[in-house]
Amino acid sequence: MTGSGALRVLVVDDQQLVREGLTALLELTDGVTVVGSAGDGERAIEMIADHRPDVVLMDLRMPVLDGVAATARARERFPEVAVVVLTTYADDESIAGALAAGARGYLTKDAGRAEIAMALRAAAAGNSLFAPEVSARLAEAMRRPAEVSEADRGRSSDQSGRLPDRLPGRLSDGQPGRLPDGLTRREAEVLGRIGQGRTNAEIAAELFVAEATIKTHINNAFAKIGVRNRAEATRYALRHGLTPG
Repeated sequence: MTGSGALRVLVVDDQQLVREGLTALLELTDGVTVVGSAGDGERAIEMIADHRPDVVLMDLRMPVLDGVAATARARERFPEVAVVVLTTYADDESIAGALAAGARGYLTKDAGRAEIAMALRAAAAGNSLFAPEVSARLAEAMRRPAEVSEADRGRSSDQSGRLPDRLPGRLSDGQPGRLPDGLTRREAEVLGRIGQGRTNAEIAAELFVAEATIKTHINNAFAKIGVRNRAEATRYALRHGLTPG
């Protein structure tokens, strides 16, 4: 930190409106100074070198260099700089990737100013703070057995209803076991629950994420598979074996 004790923060997000909003928000927070902002991970690394912030508030999905890769590079080159992720996504892959890369905190974009400031200060002090839904997913992961039997791997879902990385059945590319149309595992999980007739609120509760996150996954999935409504999505989920058994 600076001699004045102000926490120096770099804001990284690919959306200009979000960057400007976060900067304005943090500038109103006592003891926080925003030293700059960047729109992609590559630029973020350059600005870390120039400004040496105490903490980087990092988005995940960005062009040029995404947040996970940028976090890993930042932690390798500037180990004294902490990273707190602020993203729309709270799925297993995103959380695991960010934490493996060295992120010290993980918040979703429905976090308020106080929560963001708390996470930044915790990270600067060498501690961690996570959004409630992220903490729930981490706790769930710790409860799972370290190893899964071959018989369990053959099922389309485990007891929690989560889909494995590979799925049985005939898929659109003719290759068994691969998620179709570029779907992520979380998008496939959401489509499967739509196929079961779940509402967005019910899906969010089951997956321990915000309802806004589910809406984002649905929009992304619908665009990838070329459907316009839940009825078409249900037919797709059933056709491709995405519905948890």
